[in-house]
Amino acid sequence: MRTFTALILILVLTALAGCNTMEGLGKDIQKAGESLEGAAKKK
Repeated sequence: MRTFTALILILVLTALAGCNTMEGLGKDIQKAGESLEGAAKKK
C-alpha cells in the first residue's frame, strides 16, 4: 500500500512540475500505469 501511495505522489508531483498540456499529462499517467503494471507482474 505504501508503494502505491508513493507512486501516486510521484505522479502528482511530476504532473504539476512537468506538464503544460493535457497531452503531456496523459503521457505521464500512462507511464505511471505501465510502472504499476510492471511492478505487479514482478510479484
